[in-house]
Parts: sequence; C-alpha cells; structure tokens
Amino acid sequence: MIRGIKFISIPVSDQDVSLKFFTEALGFKVVTDQPYTEKQRWIELAIPGSPTGLALFTPEGHEDRIGQFQSIAFWCDDVFATAKILKSKGVRFASEPKAEEWGSSSVFKDPDGNQFALSSK
Repeated sequence: MIRGIKFISIPVSDQDVSLKFFTEALGFKVVTDQPYTEKQRWIELAIPGSPTGLALFTPEGHEDRIGQFQSIAFWCDDVFATAKILKSKGVRFASEPKAEEWGSSSVFKDPDGNQFALSSK
C-alpha cells in the first residue's frame, strides 16, 4: 500500500540557481546530485525533519510549468516569523503573511517565479 510521498518535482530553468536557493535560502539538504540526461542532473533534496523531499527537475515537454503557481504548500510553526527570516535571505513574496480562520498563510517565489504556499500547520 502507499505509505507517503517520497518527493515532489519542481520545474526549474537553471538547476544550479535553484539548488543554491533551496539549500541556502530555505535550508534544504542535498540527498543526491547526479547526472540524469545530457541536459539535466537528478537533484533530490530533503526537508529537514520531514519524510517528503523535492526534486529540482523538469521533465522534457513540461518546460511550460516553470514560473507557475505550484500546488505545493510548505508548513511551518509560525508563518510570520518564517517569512521574516526568508525575506532576510532574499526570498521574494507574492503575498504577505496573513492570519486566516484556519491558520496563517503566505505565498513565496523561487528564482524562476514558481510560487509556493507557506502555511501554519
């Protein structure tokens, strides 16, 4: 039976720029970085404390997904504090943190303009 999600793939245009962003700004750890095709590497990252990882990889023919809103929500304990830390590291936000009835949320961007939700658990 299915037991979870191993990784999600994020479409990127420049794997080196994205790798720097996700490791240095967001604090993810490299699990593997190896050749995959002539054009791309397979870069898999771990989110510290989470069993779900990320792959910085764009399947051939899916380049149009780069720079779009991604159906990915990252959770943290405090959206406001996390956003402040991420901003100090140069992360751009599409929407500022706000309190909702169900918790707090915000939307941030990666270097390609991909947008991700940031939410309290």
